[in-house]
Amino acid sequence: MKNLVLAVLAIFTLSTSAQERRQDRKGHDHMKEIMKDLTPEEVANLKTKKMTLRLDLTDRQQQQVESILLDQAIERQKKREARNGKAEGEKPSKEEFLKMENQRLDHQIEMKRQMKEILSEEQYAKFEKMKPRRHHKKGRRAKKK
Repeated sequence: MKNLVLAVLAIFTLSTSAQERRQDRKGHDHMKEIMKDLTPEEVANLKTKKMTLRLDLTDRQQQQVESILLDQAIERQKKREARNGKAEGEKPSKEEFLKMENQRLDHQIEMKRQMKEILSEEQYAKFEKMKPRRHHKKGRRAKKK
């Protein structure tokens, strides 16, 4: 009888935690929808403020970082608009994929180079540790298993 009660309790606990995770994702999806409606200027401004809080940027650094982030946001919006013109679920060819990946990596390299010029060594070290959350969560899930 004890084993049955423990098994039911374990199943109930697991199903509750799974439901909580799904609800967290719904909140994240809602934020994604809101972010899509923001202008590139608003996105750049928000990201700059977040970086200012994390890296303690000076006014001059804020202006330089916001300029970089604005360029990125405009580029991202152009890509999103171009994607909306294509059929849904249409996958790029091997050549298109390779071209897109190379462009993405080139932009990342350029961003790093520019940030290295703008930030102090201490700030840049903090910036390097600021990785996108999705990579961080992947690692955490793998460790839990």
